[in-house]
Amino acid sequence: MKQVNNNRALWSIVLAGGEGTRIGSFVQRWLGKQRPKQFCTFVGTRSLLQHTLDRARAPHATVVIYPSDHFVFPEEKFLDHVHHAVLAAERLKHRIVLLGVAPDRLELDYGWILPGARLAHSGKRPVKSVRRFLEKPTAPQADEALSNNALWNTMVMTATVDTFWDLGRQCFPGLMERFDRLGSAIGTPEEARILDLIYRDMPVKNFSADLLQQVPDRVVVTELTDTLWSDWGRPERIAEALRRIDRIPAFPLNALGRPFTPISETHLLTAEA
Repeated sequence: MKQVNNNRALWSIVLAGGEGTRIGSFVQRWLGKQRPKQFCTFVGTRSLLQHTLDRARAPHATVVIYPSDHFVFPEEKFLDHVHHAVLAAERLKHRIVLLGVAPDRLELDYGWILPGARLAHSGKRPVKSVRRFLEKPTAPQADEALSNNALWNTMVMTATVDTFWDLGRQCFPGLMERFDRLGSAIGTPEEARILDLIYRDMPVKNFSADLLQQVPDRVVVTELTDTLWSDWGRPERIAEALRRIDRIPAFPLNALGRPFTPISETHLLTAEA
């Protein structure tokens, strides 16, 4: 978590948990060992986590939550959308503002958002209510969602601290009691012991299923446009995204287990033919 101070308190929370099991075999072929994907450098010189941390230093946030295993390009346009989402969160009190992406295919691993009525504007970007969430749908469900203008859920979200805390108490009362205990112990000699105690048997909760889906009336969505977004949970998504932005991977191409031809080389081959 990072606090930036200028005219107001600005916070970013970067989610860097998870073991990256869905692309574990790809990372094993590449590095010869297992490593969580957020700590891998797939292109350029920065890991996915470092890319996320660099984006999180934008000076326009109240509280913004970023998954660290997602890829966005170009980052400047993405941050502009985040800025407008923050403005929407500040105007629509007690709401979480999610970024959604218009799908270009049937993706069964992603979460989907079915938008409702338009509530407001953030700049030129409409902000809509959420009718419901659809997690990892079947092919017929995804096809129906696609025909009803559903969006992929990026899980990039913004809201005030009070909003997150209030929804936590509503959806995870037992969990929040633990954090209250920790809050009272911070800065005291008991802090380390209490921290270890509350995490020792911490109940497992799914933020999407156990919070967002329980309070759709407290969530709104705005569409991320003119930006490539991809959840790099599968090797084929990594290859597809790098092809679309015409970048050479930082890993050996044979680690993908399939051919990889950059777009520029594709154009060259076509011209030569």
